[in-house]
Amino acid sequence: MNIAIIGAGPAGLAAAYDLTKANHRVTIFEAVPQVGGLAAGFKAPHWQWSVEKFYHHWFQSDKAILGLIDELGWSDQVLFPRPITALYHKGKFYPSDSYLTALKFFTLHYLPWDMVRFGLVGTYLRNTQDWKRFEKYTAAEWMERWCGSRIYEGIWKPLLVGKFGEEYAKQVNMAWLWARLHSRTTRLGTFAGGFQAFMDKLADVVKKQGGEIRLHCAVNGIKKNPNGGLTVESASTTEPFDAVISTSSPALMAQITPDLPAEYADKLRALKSMGAVVMVLALDRQLTKFYWHNLPKEAGFPFLSLVEHTNYMKPEYYGGDHLVYCGDYLDPSHEYFRLSKEELLERFLPGIKRFNPDFDRSWVKDYWLFKANYAQPIPPVNHSRNIPPLRTPVKGLYFASMSQVYPWDRGTNFAVEIGRNVARMVMDDARNSAA
Repeated sequence: MNIAIIGAGPAGLAAAYDLTKANHRVTIFEAVPQVGGLAAGFKAPHWQWSVEKFYHHWFQSDKAILGLIDELGWSDQVLFPRPITALYHKGKFYPSDSYLTALKFFTLHYLPWDMVRFGLVGTYLRNTQDWKRFEKYTAAEWMERWCGSRIYEGIWKPLLVGKFGEEYAKQVNMAWLWARLHSRTTRLGTFAGGFQAFMDKLADVVKKQGGEIRLHCAVNGIKKNPNGGLTVESASTTEPFDAVISTSSPALMAQITPDLPAEYADKLRALKSMGAVVMVLALDRQLTKFYWHNLPKEAGFPFLSLVEHTNYMKPEYYGGDHLVYCGDYLDPSHEYFRLSKEELLERFLPGIKRFNPDFDRSWVKDYWLFKANYAQPIPPVNHSRNIPPLRTPVKGLYFASMSQVYPWDRGTNFAVEIGRNVARMVMDDARNSAA
């Protein structure tokens, strides 16, 4: 088969890997000049390693991505250091990198009954497999009922508001939170050289297996071909394909595919998501002793989290620079999406000083700003009925996005899983048609 894939992120590359391995002809169309999608990275001239534009990690439970890496023989390049995460509470940061430090925090700030309820709820969620029982409740109402108001207000509400804002925090269903607590581990993993190094290596394998990757080549339209199959239109070409896999955002998929039936296209347009704004700063010295700082919105910080990457990976990989992320999930209409990097830095500097009173603007050697309108899908109550199927109503056209990995949260692990699933679906459909 001759197959087009829209998007060279983890899902598109994983699909291309399996399809080219099965000797199908694959062409990947990617709008930007590099592979990787939201997991792509960048590298200053004096760095040995790249760093992600939007901070990413793997968990030890991420079977899809770690399984692919093992299949490729690269497991020795996966790193799982032990960084220290910090919780912010009443003006202070408390380490929470282990059950022992978390217990110490809870002992200081919560009643024994609160701790018991928190522990029982956590154990129940980690051991319960049936996620559908949770999606008819909002995470806010379920957690407040079973953990109690003190734990909800102190732990779960800040998480929900941070991820989804005040508008959507009370709409997100409990299945989404179940998935985070059910599968995630405290150890965080990465790839030697950065996620971009992994994406580049995977792209090289796809090319060696006969795939073609066209960078800086946005797709403007996907249409039915009167002679059968589909036509993909870009700025420079119009080409026929037997099948097309799109890994774009739902909104873009609806826009570029006019032949989709109204019911399916309306489902795509109805899917909501938060955007992301992330600034990466290169400092000339260490800012904090922690890696990940969780920040409640009500604390007044100008961003959701501060992540000191070089408390996770050695500064030596980055020419001695100390790298700090300041990031937030925001509605795409938020003013941060309109501000320049210079304007946003001025907003962020007072907040950064709260982490270290000695911090000064002169510590900043360089900084970069990255924005994405489609970064965090919003799953309301009973969201499973909103998910469009991977196989669209248009014959030979498939859609695989992070909005469809529900109840799991977006990330490279589930992107790889959905990419390989849709590749298998394409090949199964072709075999069934030929039978």
